Amino acid sequence: MAGRDLTRELRNGARLSYGPDEFAADLGAEVLRETLVRLEIHRRLLEEWSARMNLIGPKELEHFWRRHALDSAQLVPLAPEAKRWLDLGSGAGFPGLVIAAFLAEQAGAAVHLVESTGKKAAFLRAVAEEAGLPVQVFNQRIEAFGHGEGPYEAVTARALAPLPRLILYAKPFLDRGAQGLFHKGADTDAELAAAKDALTGASGVSYRTDVLGSLSDPRGRIVRVTRADR
Repeated sequence: MAGRDLTRELRNGARLSYGPDEFAADLGAEVLRETLVRLEIHRRLLEEWSARMNLIGPKELEHFWRRHALDSAQLVPLAPEAKRWLDLGSGAGFPGLVIAAFLAEQAGAAVHLVESTGKKAAFLRAVAEEAGLPVQVFNQRIEAFGHGEGPYEAVTARALAPLPRLILYAKPFLDRGAQGLFHKGADTDAELAAAKDALTGASGVSYRTDVLGSLSDPRGRIVRVTRADR
């Protein structure tokens, strides 16, 4: 991959009307050439593997850079000091693999991906290996993951579960100081209301929530969850 013409690789025809340049501009931060190469490996393998298994819809591949890469990458500036990340229900690698592409140049960085479906876990490992990402994949259910190999500084999930259940999944890591960064949509207010009990915490630990706008979708939100006593 390193020896290929990056411009040709990243601008393969009209499918990339929104591509790496627009992605970097919308992110509002410098994006290393090496990071773009890693993200393109993710996109290419996603296209190849999706032809034989259910990872992402064919039309969604056309929106890789904005709807998926940008949506995922916007989490990195929200936790600029975090080096140890945990992504729950990683699926096709959003946001976990994208975060790892940004952290790959940092010493001590680690992104742990939890994915219960064996074929999807194999895909995540294939991308991590080819792109040289600081990733470890755990092919197991979240409930069986326990505390993992923490401590973690940030825990993420995208399109995994409603917020009340998501808080319960993330609680072992939030209680130990990780901040939660969760993608949500137009129903964010209703989910927050439904999650009131989970956010209060029967153990006496309560959580603070901040709702942030999304760079990739005006209807999207990022819900940041932290321990109230942090």
